[in-house]
Amino acid sequence: MRNPQLNGDGKLQHLLTIEGLPREILVHILDTAASFIGVTEREVKKVPLLRGKSVFNLFFEPSTRTRTTFEIAAKRLSADVINLNITVSSSTKGETLLDTVDNLCAMHADMFVVRHSSSGAAHLIASHVAPHVHVINAGDGRHAHPTQGLLDIYTIRHYKKDFTGLSVAIVGDVLHSRVARSLIHGLTTLGAPDVRVIGPRTLLPTGVEQLGVSVHHDMREGLAGCDVVVMLRLQNERMKGPLLPSAQEFFKSYGLTPQKLVLAKPDAIVMHPGPMNRGVEIDSSVADGPHSVILPQVTFGIAVRMAVMSILAGN
Repeated sequence: MRNPQLNGDGKLQHLLTIEGLPREILVHILDTAASFIGVTEREVKKVPLLRGKSVFNLFFEPSTRTRTTFEIAAKRLSADVINLNITVSSSTKGETLLDTVDNLCAMHADMFVVRHSSSGAAHLIASHVAPHVHVINAGDGRHAHPTQGLLDIYTIRHYKKDFTGLSVAIVGDVLHSRVARSLIHGLTTLGAPDVRVIGPRTLLPTGVEQLGVSVHHDMREGLAGCDVVVMLRLQNERMKGPLLPSAQEFFKSYGLTPQKLVLAKPDAIVMHPGPMNRGVEIDSSVADGPHSVILPQVTFGIAVRMAVMSILAGN
């Protein structure tokens, strides 16, 4: 069965999930992103690759970091960017998702960046639009957040150069994290031999080992000797029922402190997809400390999203 993200030539048509993408496509995105890092540092931060193209940001969920970096990325590629405030749009008046998309396609949309609370929303749109229209999943339910996964992978490659031999620990609310799923798929595809998930049983998906990770419920054991520590936000808005005794108890067991970080390798990097809950997932002294690469992640995110959009537009 053909991957719905790829066109008949095996090139990227949409970016909906990292799962199932060939290694060479992931490497191509990372290499293309590296070429855009220089653009973001120039005085004139524009290239004409998407000139004349219209990019519609369809965010049915609140987001600051993701929506803003997509907007910056599209504008740096010289695209026309249209941000829709969905909360006051036709969807609140009863218009269906696909009717909204059809109307925007009638306005000559070339690309949709979609964030939605329902898993599969971006896939639904991608299966509906004409072949010349591209769809990027900016996060759907608990399912996937491929560009965040890619920018995390880019950050790891930037600081660690190679994935072979790396130990990566992903800590916290894996159950509700679309970022964690995308990152795990990307790391295993690129050959990282030791990917660990760390958290309480209530916040780890059943059968997560089948994704090729090892499971740890003790943070000190899970962090031992790792090269990369990825902290995840506690997604209270997605939790149903009492999955945790309290935020304070969570921090005591699973919050990243200097005392716990010392168990990782001396040159370990600390990441977080944001937004951070200081004092819940991570201590401020770690978030702002020498091991943290949390702000560079955001910077790299612009180049990664530029890479994805330029590759899609060229296919």
